[in-house]
Amino acid sequence: MSVPAKPVLVVTRPPLAPLVSERVNKDFIARLTGTPESLTTQRLLELSRGASALLVSPADRLDANFFESVDSSVRIIATLSVSYDHIDIAAAARRQIAVANTPGVPPTAVADATILLLLAASRNAHQAQQFIRAGEWAHAAPLAFIGRQLTGKVLGIVGMGQIGQAVAHRARALEMQVHYTDLSPLPHDVAGDAVFHRELPELLRVSEFLSLHAPATPDTHHLLNAKTLALLPHGAIVVNTARGDLICDEDLFAALETGAVAAVGLDVFEHEPAIDPRYLTLKTAFLMPHVAAATVETQTAIGMLALDNIDAVLRGGSAPSLVAG
Repeated sequence: MSVPAKPVLVVTRPPLAPLVSERVNKDFIARLTGTPESLTTQRLLELSRGASALLVSPADRLDANFFESVDSSVRIIATLSVSYDHIDIAAAARRQIAVANTPGVPPTAVADATILLLLAASRNAHQAQQFIRAGEWAHAAPLAFIGRQLTGKVLGIVGMGQIGQAVAHRARALEMQVHYTDLSPLPHDVAGDAVFHRELPELLRVSEFLSLHAPATPDTHHLLNAKTLALLPHGAIVVNTARGDLICDEDLFAALETGAVAAVGLDVFEHEPAIDPRYLTLKTAFLMPHVAAATVETQTAIGMLALDNIDAVLRGGSAPSLVAG
């Protein structure tokens, strides 16, 4: 049996950005799933037979069962994300399969989307959209969708990495006061006039708007819960473009019901895409389906880095952004 001139690459999340797709088709024998839906472990195993590499997304759960059975032909798995908690790294290491992520991609798209969510949540954009699409404008009361301005308000940022810093930069243009918490304060030439809080409760107490940019870890699981939500100023607005499990849904629903939290703007959800159906009925929620990074520019940069990782490993080198292997 002849060996293919090009390695086989499984792509689980078509379509890719045009330039990334062009490179895939030029350099690989592409094995596409044909669907953007989540794949079962069995389907992933079937697709992986005889493949040299997998290009996956956070929606693909590669657990210990997957790595116990995956074909020995697979040498690297590259994820189209900074996070890699959807991949069992220890299990991959046992099979000597490299795993690489895509850090360092410019945070522009996610930061822009964060501001979009802040504005949409604060200005009741969801309700207003529904109203005008239903042809009800002529019957609207003058202040039916009265909202809140961002100018002069305190924006609390949880996690002041690249994305958090980019959000802070945009928030200053809106004349917001930036406060943040992280493992340690940023250098003054980076933080500027942003106010550092060593402890999360200190930040929450002053955050009229709160934006989450922390990674998903055991320590940040349900970071926002009944206890921490109660620390926010009454009527605060919460935005999340980080990871869904930073928020306890049950406690957030309770805070929204009482008005303790006035509104939310969410791009990520726990157990997505199977989100809690109560979100779909909330008038005070502006929702997006995990698309904060979905711009041509960002997806091209992410895809190209993922392919660089794959190329390096298949050529016998080390991936530029190797996580394990």
